[in-house]
Amino acid sequence: MDVRNMMATLVFTLYCCESPVNHTSILSLLKGEIMSKGKQVPWLGMTGLGVIDPFCSTYDPCQENVAERTVNLVRDQQLSNSETRMQNDLHNHGVPSLADQKMYEPPNPEHVHNQISEVAELMRKNTSPCPLSSLEVVSNSTSHEGGRKYSTEEIIKLAGERYIQLFTQGANGFNMSIHPYDFSLAGLSLADTRDVGLAHLLLDAAEKVAYQQFDEANGLLTRCGWMASDTGNPVQRIVFYFVQALRERIARETGSTTNKSDHAKEKYIQSLALGSNLTFLACHKQLPFNQVMQFAGIQTIIENVSMATKVHIIDIHIRSGVQWTALMQSLADRQNWPSLELLKITAIGMMDKPNIEATGNRLMSFAKSLNLQFSFKIVFVSDMKELKEDLFDIEADEVVAVYSQVILRSMISSPDCLENLMSVIRRIKPSIMVVIEVEANHNSPSFVNRFTETLFFYSAYFDCLEDYMERDNQYRMTLEGIYFRDGIQDMVATEGKERIARNVKMNVWRAFFARFGMEEIELSSSSLYQANLVLKQFKCGSSCTFHSNGKSLIIGWKGTPLHSLSTWKFL
Repeated sequence: MDVRNMMATLVFTLYCCESPVNHTSILSLLKGEIMSKGKQVPWLGMTGLGVIDPFCSTYDPCQENVAERTVNLVRDQQLSNSETRMQNDLHNHGVPSLADQKMYEPPNPEHVHNQISEVAELMRKNTSPCPLSSLEVVSNSTSHEGGRKYSTEEIIKLAGERYIQLFTQGANGFNMSIHPYDFSLAGLSLADTRDVGLAHLLLDAAEKVAYQQFDEANGLLTRCGWMASDTGNPVQRIVFYFVQALRERIARETGSTTNKSDHAKEKYIQSLALGSNLTFLACHKQLPFNQVMQFAGIQTIIENVSMATKVHIIDIHIRSGVQWTALMQSLADRQNWPSLELLKITAIGMMDKPNIEATGNRLMSFAKSLNLQFSFKIVFVSDMKELKEDLFDIEADEVVAVYSQVILRSMISSPDCLENLMSVIRRIKPSIMVVIEVEANHNSPSFVNRFTETLFFYSAYFDCLEDYMERDNQYRMTLEGIYFRDGIQDMVATEGKERIARNVKMNVWRAFFARFGMEEIELSSSSLYQANLVLKQFKCGSSCTFHSNGKSLIIGWKGTPLHSLSTWKFL
């Protein structure tokens, strides 16, 4: 078995894992063979052998030594030395400019060969468990018929396992993908076996794209297109959109298409921030994630303003504003507390002012029905760098709370905007800040890292939609066909300044917030109770999973992290 095949096994398995998995078989492959050959390594040469600081937009200044990077990869992106160094850079110089970001270069086999022995030794010594369940799903299961149902992510993982198995048997990329239904998949139904074969073709195509073997990649993508469908099952649907993204990447790299226009960029930024349209209102109603996070977050705000007579909420991006109806109801119903004199909501907006005004009107009507004294104001700026403290009408006797839901991530590619926003909030000194974000690392300059992270992240979301919405549901079709499609394409097909989506994980946000004197607050038992109470209202609620990261709550689907909820105070 050559080095190329062994390292495909190593790296792909690291990225497929989400719960403890036995790496004995992988390590046994590395021992004794890994030093003998020096061929090109798929998935690895492009990644720089590890996790690069997610906030850092430049490559070279943020590199660390191979040992540190590899251990951090296995430890599921614990805050690395590069991230610590990044925080020092942020403190002294701000977020590194995207203008300095380098496009990836094809891997240097000689450089990779010199690093392989270190990787193998570190993998042998490392005992940190990898996050997802073992890839040996099929061998531990007798039959799919009448038995367990495999999730979309499990199908993708099985495709990865099969990819590994066929590499160990010496099959080349073309031959191993031309026979998708072999004895190793005997425990699956025919439909699941076909899906594993389809996902396998996608993985093979992505590897060819990574090494700029575009003719071979196009052939594999064509075969994917025969089976993928935007109206099929979740695996067929997700492969359909990843095929589009890989084709777009090939077109960009071969010069047969132009980069995104400013209009397209603006449109996608709007989708990053979401909106108050019918699609997202339907998702709010039918999917558990938003309601779980919002009710738990609002409960934290309620507890922090319990003695206030004047409450001022600053919503960084208000969308539909539906979460504030729960706050209004609670404030209107509170007893044995000081009576509420005024609830004020200030919405920060950079686009779509008519929709924000419509949201304000709806909230005014709801407050009136509760006999609640209420005011609504919009702070509208064309650029977040224009935001200033004096734009907010804050009175001395007001208790201020800041609410940020899945909006800070859209400013990672514009560090000056993010810096200014956080500086203004710090000067306001709210009593509490609630932050809801995407829990994923989609900010690596490596195409391969982003492709793998994006594939598993969206696999969980497509799987969730299968449980909660019919396949021909118009809102599901819109969510997948516009918003998810644009997100996948942005993460997979674009590089450098063209890439907008730059999600980072909670550990990175935690280090970033520390710069502004923010201290993380543990969610109260009441907040966690609210989260569980909301979850019980949904069918398949047991598939929505919670776990803690420090004092934050991570919400996922069948073990795959999707969102984080954290609460902060300013020291």
